[in-house]
Amino acid sequence: MRWIRFSDGGAPGYGLLEGTRIEAVSGDPFNGWQRTGRTHALEQVKIEVPVIPPTFYAAGLNYVAHIREMGAGHGLNIPTQPDMGYRASNALIAQGEDIIVPADATEAVQYEGELVVVIGKQAKHLTEDNALSCVLGYTIGNDMSERNWQKSDRTFWRSKNTDTFKPMGPWIDTDVDLDAMQTEVRVNGKLTSHFKTNDMLFGIARYLSTMTRYLTLYPGDIVWMGTDGVSPNLVHGDLVEVSITGLGTLRNRIVKEGVA
Repeated sequence: MRWIRFSDGGAPGYGLLEGTRIEAVSGDPFNGWQRTGRTHALEQVKIEVPVIPPTFYAAGLNYVAHIREMGAGHGLNIPTQPDMGYRASNALIAQGEDIIVPADATEAVQYEGELVVVIGKQAKHLTEDNALSCVLGYTIGNDMSERNWQKSDRTFWRSKNTDTFKPMGPWIDTDVDLDAMQTEVRVNGKLTSHFKTNDMLFGIARYLSTMTRYLTLYPGDIVWMGTDGVSPNLVHGDLVEVSITGLGTLRNRIVKEGVA
């Protein structure tokens, strides 16, 4: 089942995506829903961010190649336990919307193509065996980062949380084969990153079980699971496309403030 959040001249709502048509529902996948029988062509609606989360979580360093490449010369070690951070919902944008890079950003603006876990029901004290029972489904995220700000600031407040720096979408898929997934990123049509999506240092179940020892997950929470490899620096006009098997492709263009 594919859940898509969309608008058609009014307030955003949810629908079920079947092929290239959307059947609108009353309600939502978190609190109950019913079919309405009203359908829309996918190309005739605006795709919205799949969910506005109560809490936006982001896994720490979670792919070995990414850790080694990012940590070269900086003494960055392979983590021995899952670490969780937070991102800001103000940074979320949808499929097709522009990533606006502030005029004073340096040239070190990079993508991170990530699998996003969407929580479907309240959960606490999960085990690794039952952790995935709280998951509604999965979508795609692009964790945009300004690397020089990331190095110089004491927190990630602007390097990762600047408005528009968190594209997410295009939909939520509830039925995926995690082990079969591949993540690919293209810049202007050229493949620049490719890795097995589930080749994580710590898997989703490990993260969710660890998190729920200390905090409660709620419907609509999202957990971004990290990335592998490194990104080229992006410039004004670049089109970034993040594709994950079964989840479609998330497309967003880079727009630098002040550049005509």
